[in-house]
Amino acid sequence: MSDCVLVTGGAGYIGSHACKALKQAGFEPVTFDNISTGWEDAVKFGPFEKGDLMDREHLDKVFAKYKPIAVMHFAALSQVGESMQVPGKYWRENVGGALNLIEAANDAGCKNFVFSSTCATYGDQDNVVLDENSAQLPINAYGASKRAIEDMLRDFQASHGLRHVIFRYFNVAGADPDAEVGEFHQPETHLIPLMLDAIEGRRPALTVFGTDYDTPDGTCIRDYVHVCDLVDAHVLGLNWLLGDKESRVFNLGTGSGFSVREVIDYSRSVTNREVPIVEGDRRPGDCTRLVSGSTRAEKELGWTPTRSNLSTMIADAWRWHQTGHYDK
Repeated sequence: MSDCVLVTGGAGYIGSHACKALKQAGFEPVTFDNISTGWEDAVKFGPFEKGDLMDREHLDKVFAKYKPIAVMHFAALSQVGESMQVPGKYWRENVGGALNLIEAANDAGCKNFVFSSTCATYGDQDNVVLDENSAQLPINAYGASKRAIEDMLRDFQASHGLRHVIFRYFNVAGADPDAEVGEFHQPETHLIPLMLDAIEGRRPALTVFGTDYDTPDGTCIRDYVHVCDLVDAHVLGLNWLLGDKESRVFNLGTGSGFSVREVIDYSRSVTNREVPIVEGDRRPGDCTRLVSGSTRAEKELGWTPTRSNLSTMIADAWRWHQTGHYDK
C-alpha cells in the first residue's frame, strides 16, 4: 500500500483522531500502539499492529509489511507530574522508543516524519505568547524528552536526509463531532473531561487549583486547541513533506487562551448543568498564563482552526462524554 502512514499511538486520544483525518484525506493509517494508555476500540480507520516502540525487531517487520510513505509519531508518556517523579521512565521510553522508531524508519527508506512535540519544551516562560523562535528551556523530564527527540530528528536529517515536521502545542480538547472517537483517559487529568465528570456525578467536584492569579478572574489561563483542528494540521504537515518542502517547526495555538473559570462558565451554557467545584491551593509549577501563537502554521501551512472555540470544544466533548466509551 503506497499510501500507508504509520501512526504510533494511533489508539490514543489524538492519534485516533489523526487516523480518521488521514483516512478522510485518502491515506491508509496503520496504528502501532502497545495499548498502555490507548484503547483498541479506538482503532477504527485502518490496520492495527499491537507493539511497543522498544521492540526494534517488530518495528522493522511493520515497516517491511506496510512500506509506509511517512510516520506520524504520537506515542509517548505525557504526564508532567509523573515525569518529575520518575524521569528515567520518560527518558527511557520516550527517547529510547523514538530513537528505535527513527532508526527503523530511516533504515526502511521512510524519510517523512511528522512529530507530535509539545510547548513544554519552552519551559516556564510565563505571560508571553510563545512562537517557534522562543528559547527551549524545559523544566521537567516530559518536556526535556520531547526536545531531545526534536534534536534527534535534526541530526538524522543532517546525516541521512530524514525530513520532518514538528508540531508544538499545549492543551488539546474536544472530540470527533461524530463521536466515533474521543477523549478517555484512566486516570483522567485534563480539565474539560474532569469538569464533565463532575457535572455527571462521576466525581464529587472539580477542583480549581488557585484563584489568586494575576488574571481577570483569578484563575490561570491556558491555550486550548480542538483535537480535530490539531490533527488537520498534522495532515497538512504530512502533505508539506510529501510536497518536498523543507523540515519545519510549527506551533499550534490560539494565541489568547481561556481561564479555568471561563471554561466552567461556557460549560454551563453548553450543558445546561451546574459544575460542582471546590477551590484548592495553587499547584507547584503552575504558570499564570501559557499560550502559543500559530502565525507560521496559518501562513505557511494554510492551517485555519475552525473548531477551537470553547463552545464547540465543550459541545463536542460533551457529546462524546454522553455517548462514547472504550473497553479494554
